[in-house]
Amino acid sequence: MANPRIPDHSVSGTGDTTVFLLHGAFGAKEYWLRQIQSLTAAGYRVVAWDAPGYGVSPLPANFTVELAARAAEQLVRAEGTATNILLGHSMGGMIAQRCYSYCSDVIHGLVLSATSAAFGNKGGDWQQEFVRARVAPLDNGMTLPQLAPKMVRAMTANGAGGDNLQRVIDVIGLMREETFRAAIVAISQYEGRDVLPMITVPTLVMSGGHDANAAPPKVMEKMASKIAGSEYVCMEDVGHFGWAEDAEGFNAILLEFLDRKFATQAAKIA
Repeated sequence: MANPRIPDHSVSGTGDTTVFLLHGAFGAKEYWLRQIQSLTAAGYRVVAWDAPGYGVSPLPANFTVELAARAAEQLVRAEGTATNILLGHSMGGMIAQRCYSYCSDVIHGLVLSATSAAFGNKGGDWQQEFVRARVAPLDNGMTLPQLAPKMVRAMTANGAGGDNLQRVIDVIGLMREETFRAAIVAISQYEGRDVLPMITVPTLVMSGGHDANAAPPKVMEKMASKIAGSEYVCMEDVGHFGWAEDAEGFNAILLEFLDRKFATQAAKIA
């Protein structure tokens, strides 16, 4: 069987330590602007992808987290350097976990942002309601550009705003509806609790204190407890999109972890 195509991606910066940015179900590589700026300024090389079905990447038939993780594996093997860290947000965090199980030989660290290891039993009532609630506005005639502002504001802390969140809203508005629907189903069916005990690399788990539904802090803290040696941080004043709601705070936590665990080439030279 031929290898799947390498997903579309951007490469920023240079060096032997690469951070792969894996966006969530409502996203694309463009919404990582502030993280790319911060990481490259600190001496890291950054690869930000469009998952299968996002950006100009075609949507595969029967899209699943596992299928996306195989595509991520292809990307890491093609673009990886001496040290590779996966930073996955929400669905991207699920993809990062599963990708690690496929290619732990080339992944040296994980950062899991506002994500989960599983959504319970496939086809359960909770999963069905999760999908229904998120696609109902589209079924009722709303477009993604119309839905995006309301959806993002419902997932962020009260009063959150600014250019970074507007960028998230704009990116969601450009998504294809079929990709949005496929991603919602995929994350509702994901089961990855088997991966957590396998993880032996430095891992940072980050939640938002106001993330009440998508990735509640208690759920993420429990997930972190299943990963040996992981570090858990809750950003108390943000919701689901912590890296956009408080980019400066998120980046500071991220860089402190990376610099402590993976000295960059720039830091060695300095």
